[in-house]
Amino acid sequence: MPTIYDVAKLAGVSPKTVSRALNADAPVSVSTLKKVQDAIKTLGYVPSRAAQSMRSNKSGLVGLITGAISVSTSNSQGPAGLPDLYIVQGIQKAFLDSGYTLMIADTGNEQTRIPGLIDTFINHRVEGLIIAAEFMQRIRVPQTAKLPPTILVNCFDEADTPSVIPDDYEGEYKLVERLINVGHRRIAYLTLDQSLHATAARTLGYCDALEAAGIAFDPDLLIAGEDISVIDDENQTAKALEALLALPDPPTVICCGNDKLAMRCYGMLRVRGVKIPGDMSIAGYDDYRSISTMLFPPLTTVELPYFRIGETAAQTLIKKIRHSESDLPTLQKVSGSTIWRSSVNANNKNQNGETPC
Repeated sequence: MPTIYDVAKLAGVSPKTVSRALNADAPVSVSTLKKVQDAIKTLGYVPSRAAQSMRSNKSGLVGLITGAISVSTSNSQGPAGLPDLYIVQGIQKAFLDSGYTLMIADTGNEQTRIPGLIDTFINHRVEGLIIAAEFMQRIRVPQTAKLPPTILVNCFDEADTPSVIPDDYEGEYKLVERLINVGHRRIAYLTLDQSLHATAARTLGYCDALEAAGIAFDPDLLIAGEDISVIDDENQTAKALEALLALPDPPTVICCGNDKLAMRCYGMLRVRGVKIPGDMSIAGYDDYRSISTMLFPPLTTVELPYFRIGETAAQTLIKKIRHSESDLPTLQKVSGSTIWRSSVNANNKNQNGETPC
């Protein structure tokens, strides 16, 4: 295996000059730099990352703490939507050509492991740290003087650690706005469990979109479609649907808290002989492609932009590591698009029996 001394001999320079060329820690002429680079290419020399790290006091490592691996292989009955592996993929893409090595540690689906994993990464001298959650939630990040630049993904804490999260308010607002624009006025919302932070944000977006269009909020149209406190919450969904269908003035479209809930509604409505979208329009949230594009008719939904959320977080952290004087933004929200498919009837009649243009 060639050494730095072999490179120096072939390039006709000193080993110290080769070191300067590799680490860019002292001026080297263009011609000398080319000689060193040509010698490295000819010999197939690979610089020692460990040696460079010792000299520069920079490890070139970034840590990622996530539950994506354990959650994707478990049968957890907790909150679930789009797989958070998409977040990890976005992070990996951003680091691909960054020059940093991404180290990943899985929590084993136990938040209590986070402090220990942080300590492990600090001991490995990571230059930055990303903590990603499997669904929008509040977490606790131990505050220590040794903590490197840190960014939270799909989660937040009370210490205002910089975070990147989905804009759930904007996503639901834009969906309801679009439904109103194609003529729907009786818009129901089957929410996810009320304890979820995403539910609060999306519900507010739903209500504000109605208000902006001058449509009075009807509490009968807002019902919890699932309950994470029980193992089988299909009964909760069935009751919610029955309540909506039994209304004197039933909805013309049902927005569902996520695509899995929408898929459940498809089956329950069809058992009752309700045609989609002829008798009832359905919309979801997440754009979970294995659901949204495989249902018939394909599901209108809102993109949960996990990939871009991960990519944004990683790009932000890389910028901070490279330019230590720059600050990380406290909160970044990433919006998802409304994905319009054929589960929504766009020729809905309004309360006066008129079909909008």
